Amino acid sequence: MEKILLEMKNITKTFPGVKALNNVNFQVKEGEIHALVGENGAGKSTLMKVLSGVYPFGSYDGDIIFDGEVCEFKNINESEAKGIVIIHQELALIPELSIAENIFLGNERATKGIINWNTTIVEATKLLSKVGLTDEPRTLAMDIGVGKQQLVEIAKALSKRVKLLILDEPTAALNEEDSENLLKLLLEFKAQGMTSIIISHKLNEVSYVADNLTILRDGKSIESLELSSGEVSEDRIIKGMVGRDLEHRFPPREPNIGNVVFQVKNWNVDHPLHSGRKLLKNVNFEIRKGEIVGIAGLMGAGRTELAMSIFGKAYGKNINGDVVIDGKTVTLNSIKEAIDNGIAYVTEDRKTYGLILIDDIKRNISLTSLDKLSKNFIINKNEEIKKAEEYRKIMNIRTPSLNQVTGNLSGGNQQKVVLSKWLLSEPNILILDEPTRGIDVGAKYEIYSVINQMAENGKAVLVISSELPELLGLCDRIYALSEGRITGEVSREEANQETLMKYMTRTGGNGHENS
Repeated sequence: MEKILLEMKNITKTFPGVKALNNVNFQVKEGEIHALVGENGAGKSTLMKVLSGVYPFGSYDGDIIFDGEVCEFKNINESEAKGIVIIHQELALIPELSIAENIFLGNERATKGIINWNTTIVEATKLLSKVGLTDEPRTLAMDIGVGKQQLVEIAKALSKRVKLLILDEPTAALNEEDSENLLKLLLEFKAQGMTSIIISHKLNEVSYVADNLTILRDGKSIESLELSSGEVSEDRIIKGMVGRDLEHRFPPREPNIGNVVFQVKNWNVDHPLHSGRKLLKNVNFEIRKGEIVGIAGLMGAGRTELAMSIFGKAYGKNINGDVVIDGKTVTLNSIKEAIDNGIAYVTEDRKTYGLILIDDIKRNISLTSLDKLSKNFIINKNEEIKKAEEYRKIMNIRTPSLNQVTGNLSGGNQQKVVLSKWLLSEPNILILDEPTRGIDVGAKYEIYSVINQMAENGKAVLVISSELPELLGLCDRIYALSEGRITGEVSREEANQETLMKYMTRTGGNGHENS
């Protein structure tokens, strides 16, 4: 009989006004990869924080039994001492420290308080080898890419003699190649006998690595499914997650496309720190009224740099080229000028650039429109509440109150707050950078519906996404970007993943080619 390594019984966790977990039961067998899935706000991360001691014993009801022993973790150090290590979605590396220093941070290789650097480097090298990294351990964390940083986090977990490795959205910020390498590494660990829990919205990845899967919905454990037979489809998982069948991943839309309203001509951008190093080279594209246009590109192609440099020159140096709105060349030397010209930019990093996490929902929604809500520099509080409540309903933001701190919302609801903020500013051109990153299928559908509605209302919409199926499902036309150049343009009818990938991997092109 297979040994149960972890059992969580009748776990209930309450926050003010919200029951985040309601009598949840969860089992993980020794040596398996177990996936935990559910919509944003279903309680996945909360359950793992209860398990790891982030929410200490006494702050929840229920029992945790690990390796045959009832556990009452008062903090994360106690759970790590038992071999339970969690890697959170937001990586916890310190950029200014080396890889080796990060691996052993709080777990230093020291005698009588003095760090043994030789031992530190030797052991770090061995751990890096286990995760497939060949970088010098003295390299600063800031000097390696996000894919490698994720591997350093795993090396850090291995240094703690891990028995149960928990990964919360481990591939959310990774490109396709890094994601594949990480998943293969998990399978290697499984072959060595390690037990893992993976939280992910990417159901294709879950199906690839997981043996079993547990679905949470609205803070309750709904069901557990065995995936190793290969008979459980993604649609079956989605039905469990959202409580209904999603016949179409993308809402239906009949495009009503008008004249060209937004053009970028001969756009060139240098790296902000290395003048002369071109990030974008002679980029040209256009968007019509009521059209959704996609930008496809691999990590490092320059997609976000393109969006931010257009949006009030928020990124880059020596920026030149023209932005034309409704046939008129406009000057966008600041974010204010971009907003005044009807441009909105939804950043890929909502937590750093899109929201004030310590402030409430109401204030975050009103941020870009304070001039409309003010008279003589005094904000009309009633009008602010009225507008915020209006968008809470339109966007279906799940919250007991507009005074809820935004940092306490799930990822999907946070993204809806960011979108509400920009929609309230009544833009004509909407630039969306990874609009559904880290968001579940149910919330994605709602956001796709909002994007479609914007296009139906005559707005010009630019969508940047790492997920090619998303671009193919949403967009009327798609441009491919590679090494800072537009390398291809395809219509909705012509577009498929193979064609886009061909253009996305093309190097040394000269500007814009139609397929």
